[in-house]
Amino acid sequence: MPLTTNEELAELLTSTETVALVGASPRPDRPSHRVMQYLLNQGYSVYPVNEREAGNTILGHKVYASLSEIPVSIDLVDVFRRSQYVMGVANEAILIKAKAIWTQLEVIDEKAAAHAEQAGLKVVMNRCPAIDLPNLKAAGLVDHEWRAGHAKAT
Repeated sequence: MPLTTNEELAELLTSTETVALVGASPRPDRPSHRVMQYLLNQGYSVYPVNEREAGNTILGHKVYASLSEIPVSIDLVDVFRRSQYVMGVANEAILIKAKAIWTQLEVIDEKAAAHAEQAGLKVVMNRCPAIDLPNLKAAGLVDHEWRAGHAKAT
């Protein structure tokens, strides 16, 4: 079952350091761009993934064509792709031994979620960390200073 409780989400978000953002956009008006900026501001190391933008930079960070090209271990794969592409992303997340996969609002694939869970990944579906994290902080489940020492200037 995908993670749904505030406690589960808080544990995942506070234990995550590296995020691969699949479907990252260089366009500031796109939700993936804004979420990437938010995650960077919260102190996460974010690796944008977008095959069409590979080799370019988004928010000063090199864009990778695929998860397998990222040179570090990834804790969380944040998916900004349509539901029909989630199984492929889940397969790649399993191959790179990511710890979790998170699909954005309205991105739902129950089969991909079950597949990822069977491989040992935690799964969050149809949610946004840039919405959940402030709510978890407001609820007192995440300390406001939990990543203060890790935040990077962007």
